[in-house]
Amino acid sequence: MNSESTRDADPTNRDRTRWNVDYDVDPIRVRDPAAEALAVLEPGEPFVISYEDVVKAAGHSCPTTAGAYRIAKAGLEALYPDPDSLPVRGDVEVLAGGPRDDPAYGVTARLVSYVTGAAGEDGFGGLAGGHGDRRNTLEYGAIDTDGISFEFTRTDVASDGADGDPGANDPPETVRVTYHVASIPEGGPAIGTLPKLIDGTASPEEREAFAADWHGRVRDILEGERYVSVDRR
Repeated sequence: MNSESTRDADPTNRDRTRWNVDYDVDPIRVRDPAAEALAVLEPGEPFVISYEDVVKAAGHSCPTTAGAYRIAKAGLEALYPDPDSLPVRGDVEVLAGGPRDDPAYGVTARLVSYVTGAAGEDGFGGLAGGHGDRRNTLEYGAIDTDGISFEFTRTDVASDGADGDPGANDPPETVRVTYHVASIPEGGPAIGTLPKLIDGTASPEEREAFAADWHGRVRDILEGERYVSVDRR
């Protein structure tokens, strides 16, 4: 058996993730000033973050993980509509519309932070002179909506003023992204077999049926227009 076959057969020696599911989702591209300065990336080159990367950060794929990806992607695309202008970590502030200890907002905010780099006071402080500083760019507040809402603010540019032109006294540009969780379908009947998957008593057929229903719902969230809306503030 060659070394590649050995790695493939032995999970403890595997050099890549063997996914049971494929997601056809466009990636998120973000620039990171510290990565560019330290020659991790060439100037102007982005980190390319896939949904699978966010799944790795979360540890699983579910409606919350998919929603966090959609929220981050929609917020950054709204702030950076020009395809030639990439989001820059440190230039984007994030307000989570609920408390940190909320089961939905806490997890979602961590994943949005993973993508955007926005962080609390314990975040990356930047290189010499604060280059790439991302501290205090993630906060928790209260946004009164029917879903899970996050506000994204681009701090390097001002919004359009009353005359339609951005000016020095205009506030930074902010968009609100709402994830409409009430629109999420319950999923197929096989999702009810989750307890058996957890305790290891599910048959291969039950496991396969569960995967089809569970990941089918996640794909619908990742692709469906009705789940996410964006409003400019």
